[in-house]
Amino acid sequence: MRHRVVVLALDGLLPFELGIPQRIFGLAKSTDPGAPDPKLYDVATCSVRPPGPVTTDADFTIMVRLGPEALATADTVVIPASYELGPVHDEGRLTDELAAAFAYIRPGTRLVSICTGSYVLAAAGRLDGRPATTHWSSADHFQQLFPRVLVDPDVLFIDDGDVLTSAGVAAGIDLCLHIVRRDHGTAVANDVARRTVVPPHRDGGQAQYIQRPVPEDRFATTTGARAWALGRLDRPILLRDMAQQESMSVRTFTRRFREEVGISPGQWLTQQRVERARGLLEATDLSVDQVARGAGFGTPTSLRQHMQAALGVSPTVYRRTFRAGARGR
Repeated sequence: MRHRVVVLALDGLLPFELGIPQRIFGLAKSTDPGAPDPKLYDVATCSVRPPGPVTTDADFTIMVRLGPEALATADTVVIPASYELGPVHDEGRLTDELAAAFAYIRPGTRLVSICTGSYVLAAAGRLDGRPATTHWSSADHFQQLFPRVLVDPDVLFIDDGDVLTSAGVAAGIDLCLHIVRRDHGTAVANDVARRTVVPPHRDGGQAQYIQRPVPEDRFATTTGARAWALGRLDRPILLRDMAQQESMSVRTFTRRFREEVGISPGQWLTQQRVERARGLLEATDLSVDQVARGAGFGTPTSLRQHMQAALGVSPTVYRRTFRAGARGR
């Protein structure tokens, strides 16, 4: 059966963020050509009230056909941002409508927030003692309002198992792609990313606020060097080699890279190699030694160290867990 995702639409919602779960989960399809039903998720939208109009922060409203009882059918509940949270934002407490809606959610349901949707989870007590994030501009207020939440304002998203939170706007795309990758593997997530024309992976620990995210026109970028590196991840790549691709000094290249990507070239390379290793472990029967070489880590020891640091598991455990999960889906 498909995994059921229910998106809770609140008055004052941001249409862009409301559409993210529909787009990302709705496009996820099985890579098994023999699957009788390739769609992996069933996505529905509900309101805290009976079916009817829900206001947005734009010059239009949306019609929602499901009421809060739909939350009882959810395997995952997603709460996008809203600009009209009222006492949730101002006092840190749920409205009676929201409290009644949350009562429908079954124990064990995965909870996900996008941007300031985290206020709703926190007001419901679902983030107490847990790490969470929200939009960087709201982080200080969020922490003051919910002192029991372990707020990290400097990341794109946080995966704490059955509760996941993201920073603002496009970080919701990163989080939903991460969930697809966690549920069904790299190949499915990459296919969704290709069809939505977005990067297939931005690590959750990447800084959410980059001072100059779009380089000024007169400056060269590091895009070419990144494409060059991705084409040779199985070989040694030195920082000076990447800098030479853009005809920059190492110092200038490193500074420009951080400005554009938010992390250092070395951190980025490690992330890409871990992703390459994950794909090889999921989709091939290559030995761990061969995967290590194919991902550019060189030795199984290096691969194990980096996967343990990034994912908390060894290559062997990752492969076994992923394939066991794939058989059970």
